[in-house]
Order: sequence, then structure tokens, then C-alpha cells
Amino acid sequence: QVQLVESGGGLVQPGKSLRLSCAASGFTFRSKSMNWYRQAPGKEREFVATITPAGGSTNYADSVKGRFTISRDNAKNTVYLQMNSLKPEDTAVYYCNVLRWSENYWGQGTQVTVSS
Repeated sequence: QVQLVESGGGLVQPGKSLRLSCAASGFTFRSKSMNWYRQAPGKEREFVATITPAGGSTNYADSVKGRFTISRDNAKNTVYLQMNSLKPEDTAVYYCNVLRWSENYWGQGTQVTVSS
């Protein structure tokens, strides 16, 4: 079965960096685009970033463009989200996502808190 396991979240001061990881299994990772979403308290889950199967193309939400970088290692079945210049408004639970056979799969999420 599809499994997505996020890690790397934590408490960080504004302006600092974090790198999230998502380890995937149960499907052919190298053939699927991978996505990051986030959900802040009291808000809808929102798209953050996506990367194509070979990693040649990426896309970002306007709110994170220029600060976040999505990447992947197909040999390790892992997708990453490098988050720089973090802001308090980036505080959220971050989720890894894959669409497979018209079904969305989600990890359990990892909490990122940006606060001084």
C-alpha cells in the first residue's frame, strides 16, 4: 500500500531554515509527480509545491516562491522541501501528497512552527 512519511518539522525562528523530507513506498516513485501541501490552524489545506517525476520541472505557490525549493531523490524514494527565510505565516502542518489512480494519498504530516 502507498505510504508517505514526513519528517524534519520543528520550531524555528523567523528568517531561519528547515528541510522537510517525505519517504515514499508502495508505488513506483520515479513515475509520479510529488507535491507538498500545508494546513494552518483554522484554514484550508493549501498547495505549496510540486515536482515532476524526473525532477525537471517544479511549481510553487506564490506565497513561497523564491524561499522554498522542492527536490527529489528517486534512488531513495524521497522528496524534500527546503524552506528558507521562514515567516510566522509559514506555520502549519506540512503534508506530502501523491495522486495515484485518481486517488490522493497523504502522509501524517509534520508540524512546522515559526516563532521567536
